Amino acid sequence: MGREPFEVVVERYGPMVLRVCWAVVGPTLAEDAWSETFLAALRAYPELPPGSNVEAWLVTIARNKAIDQLRAQSRRPVPTERLPEPIRWEEHDVGLDLWNALKRLPRKQRETVAYHYLAGLPYTEVARLLGGNPASARRAGADGIASLRSMLAPSVQEKGPR
Repeated sequence: MGREPFEVVVERYGPMVLRVCWAVVGPTLAEDAWSETFLAALRAYPELPPGSNVEAWLVTIARNKAIDQLRAQSRRPVPTERLPEPIRWEEHDVGLDLWNALKRLPRKQRETVAYHYLAGLPYTEVARLLGGNPASARRAGADGIASLRSMLAPSVQEKGPR
């Protein structure tokens, strides 16, 4: 059996990779991390051993590219003479609420939530990505979800049903 065309891989896993990037680096840098992920994957895909877990492979690349985006952002100069007007988001923008809650989590919890709950990776893969064991990844995920629930519960109650 031959390897799937790369276009099929992008179509199948692209949305999941974007969700992971979004959760790790936020909405501003997610698309850049996504693009960099698939550029790197395109170059490496011909050498990927048959039978490899493509999903886990892509999440590993996405994690590295997301970290690269964060590092690059921290080195970008910030103009100080004049600050831009704050963006006025709609009050019911739950996505922004979620990002604000996610960025308050410790890095390991945020990445565990992204890899397990958004990408669907098993805790064994999450542990391999983050270092550690599946039990510690499971704990980080549970702690992250509990924290998100407590952070988001007040804002969801204030906004009421959609």
